Amino acid sequence: MPSRHRDVLVANAEGQLTITKHPHGCLLLFPRPAWDRFAERIATLPMDAQWWKRIFLGNAMDVELDGTGRVLVSPELREAAGITKEVIMLGMGAHFELWDKATYDANEAKAMQGPMPDVFKEFSF
Repeated sequence: MPSRHRDVLVANAEGQLTITKHPHGCLLLFPRPAWDRFAERIATLPMDAQWWKRIFLGNAMDVELDGTGRVLVSPELREAAGITKEVIMLGMGAHFELWDKATYDANEAKAMQGPMPDVFKEFSF
C-alpha cells in the first residue's frame, strides 16, 4: 500500500479492508467502513440483480494491512483480475481499484484513442 494511503487507512479503517471483483476485470479494494456502506446498498438490490450481488458480495474477502503496509490478495481474486506481477492501484474516491498493469495500460490506451463520453461535454476541467 502506498504510504500516502496507508496512514489514512490505518486511522480511518484500522487497516481493515475488503477486496472483491469488479466487472471491468480489476479488483475493488474498500476501507471497511466504505465496504459496509457499499455492501448494504448492494444487498438491497432487486432479484434481477442477484448475479451481481453474488459477484460483489460472494467474492468479497476481508483483509488487513500487515505491519509493513502490505495486503495479501488471495490467489482466486488475483486470478479473477489477471494479476500476475505488476499492479496499478488507483484511488477512486471511497475505494481503490487494483489492476494488472498490462491490462490497465491496454484499457487506458484504448479509452484515450476513443472519444470522450457525452457526459463530459458540459464538464469543466
